Amino acid sequence: MRIFLLLVGVLSARLSFSQAIPVFGTIVDAGTNQPLEGVTIYLLPQKIAGITDGQGNFFFRQPRNKAIGITISSVGYECKTISLQDLKTQKNIIPLTPQNIELSSVTVCSPAGDQLRLLSKMELAMCGVTNSQEVLRIVPGLFIGQHQGGGKSEQIFLRGFDCDHGTDISLNADGMPVNMVSHAHGQGYADSHFIIPETIEEVNFKKGPYYVQKGDFCTTGYVDFHTRNALNNNEIKLEGGMYNTFRAMGMFNLLNERAKAKRQTWYIASEYCYSDGYFDNPQHFNRFNFFTKYNGKITDHTSLNVSASVFYSNWYASGQIPDRAVSEGITGFYGAIDPNEGGITSRTNINAQLLSSLPNGDHWKNQFYYTYYTFDIHSNFTFFLVDSVNGDEIRQVESRNMFGYKSNYEHLGYIGCAKLSTETGINIRADATNNSGLSHTKDRSINLQQLKLGNIAELNAAAYLGETIRFNEQFSINAGLRFDQFFNNYKNKLVSDSTLHGIGIYKVSDNIFSPKLNFYYYANEKTEFYLSTGRGFHSNDTRAVVVKNGTKVLPAAYGVDLGTVFKPVNKLIINAAIWYIYLQQEFVYGGDGGTVDFNGRTSRVGFDFTGRYQPIQSLYFDMDINYAHGRSIDNPKGRNYIPLAPTWSSAGGITYANKSDINGCLRYRYLANRPANSNNSLSALGYFINDLVVNCTKSKYEIGLTISNIFNTKWKETQFATVTRLKGETQPLDEICFTPGTPFAAKISLSLFFK
Repeated sequence: MRIFLLLVGVLSARLSFSQAIPVFGTIVDAGTNQPLEGVTIYLLPQKIAGITDGQGNFFFRQPRNKAIGITISSVGYECKTISLQDLKTQKNIIPLTPQNIELSSVTVCSPAGDQLRLLSKMELAMCGVTNSQEVLRIVPGLFIGQHQGGGKSEQIFLRGFDCDHGTDISLNADGMPVNMVSHAHGQGYADSHFIIPETIEEVNFKKGPYYVQKGDFCTTGYVDFHTRNALNNNEIKLEGGMYNTFRAMGMFNLLNERAKAKRQTWYIASEYCYSDGYFDNPQHFNRFNFFTKYNGKITDHTSLNVSASVFYSNWYASGQIPDRAVSEGITGFYGAIDPNEGGITSRTNINAQLLSSLPNGDHWKNQFYYTYYTFDIHSNFTFFLVDSVNGDEIRQVESRNMFGYKSNYEHLGYIGCAKLSTETGINIRADATNNSGLSHTKDRSINLQQLKLGNIAELNAAAYLGETIRFNEQFSINAGLRFDQFFNNYKNKLVSDSTLHGIGIYKVSDNIFSPKLNFYYYANEKTEFYLSTGRGFHSNDTRAVVVKNGTKVLPAAYGVDLGTVFKPVNKLIINAAIWYIYLQQEFVYGGDGGTVDFNGRTSRVGFDFTGRYQPIQSLYFDMDINYAHGRSIDNPKGRNYIPLAPTWSSAGGITYANKSDINGCLRYRYLANRPANSNNSLSALGYFINDLVVNCTKSKYEIGLTISNIFNTKWKETQFATVTRLKGETQPLDEICFTPGTPFAAKISLSLFFK
């Protein structure tokens, strides 16, 4: 750590600014007076590009006698050109007025992928989601699948990976981890249902293990949810639909206009959901969320952001059913073998961020967060395979305290004409669970046998250094190095646990270096090429690594992307890439039952194509096409398929919005057939689904209609190859078990807006 801090100090001293008078300012939303992050600023006449930070600030070292003004461009806001004299007159504060989002305002000047992130605001507004997990579909190529009726975290698929509930994808909410290490149900379990979807301002996402700020689980990429700092209006929303589905949501400002003028905001939001679902056995699904957030300047150069939330959910679930149960008439397509599946979960969060801008243009961000989390779920994946009398129902349970601290420092400097951006940071995360347990149960109430019981303590400390060198307006290099140290501690409380040597404390530790190297070539205003390389990793469950005496604690992932972002015409933007990922260890979940096989090394190669086209202001087309070819390296040909790994997938839609305030969106999702086991003797069937959203939006209200699966296609949302035995059967059978996807489901909504 001393060497790391010394290196930072040397770099900061070496890259100090010249005595040139800088050009700087702050961009704010004209309606909320809140700073705008990610706004593109061009310094004229050279058209040197810059991006605003989390406080809306931009900073150019360029001497004023060589600059005449700036041009401002941001998706969803007016474009504006302002002279340096006008900038001075406005005291370096520039308000931007929101306007309809247009592709013509998207620029190709930032690191690859940021351009499409800027469009997430519009796609969020039109996709008609009712929970934050559905927001993940904004990420091109990402698919989700629910197999417990809405109460459990969704299964995630991306870049040829079955990430299960989060093993190989990093999810964060306002900088706070969503993924849970050493979770009762599976490593990396990421349940984001605690986020109220209407509070989400934007979604930042990138693919691959190429980002020095990201550590654990960032194999296929990351998704960062960012909630609003301010509300334009108070809102009350009521929804009702088929299958006894109801939802009520409210968001309210707590401070007046005088506070807004001082850039202080505080609001609350809450939602309650209920649904019996489309299953034969009503799920009686309940979810409650409460969220509050304060954001304000405490000095001219420092702002404080504090949020707190409470989440609670309980439900019954139909779970997965084997194909033969339907074909033999034992149960219907939407039926259940064990109707007692389901669970209860809760999460309470406190999150505080302090952002400071220094006079030389540097930025320093400090964050503290705390989470208290509980999880209690009953599942039955094999039915009567092990216990032919009582059945194989299991209970997975835990309670957890999670503490974290993040510090990130950004410095801007120059060597000659080369612009250098230095980013350094440290991350500390500590998880402590109490009575993490696995037991064999019956009827969701009778405990037949305790299989696993203990306390888990896991500490992850990390430090990173990243350097971006922009040699000129066309070519830049980003290089970084991240170091992660893990300490795993398991206190076994179960004498009968045969995997360990009696009760007591078991410890392992491990560390990993993750280098990153990325190249960007900005050919012109409409074309950018990039080559991204890097090493990432996912951690393994503490209970598994102590059994294996500390082996395979942090298996690495190596990736490379070669791609381009270009605008062949002003109304069209395309992102295309070919990629490769090598993984030292693949997770294969046994029927999603909390058991996991260490399946050795795997490799994948594929391509992504993303297109956005807006021929006229009221019409918007989007399409994503993705392909992945993955195989196990250590298994012989013919038995080297990766179970449930997606191959072909595509998603897209048409969005229409005209001046009469009528808007709508017709979308599709396509997932091709894929192997369900290692020899491809069983296949998980693909699907093609269409959804429709229609809204009538006025200044004071909005009426909406959302239809899922408009053609009432019968489809399987999640599928697993599982060995099962039904009651009365003498022999088990290995076949597909599935959870059905939603049939035709319509709901209407009414939103009221007021000051």
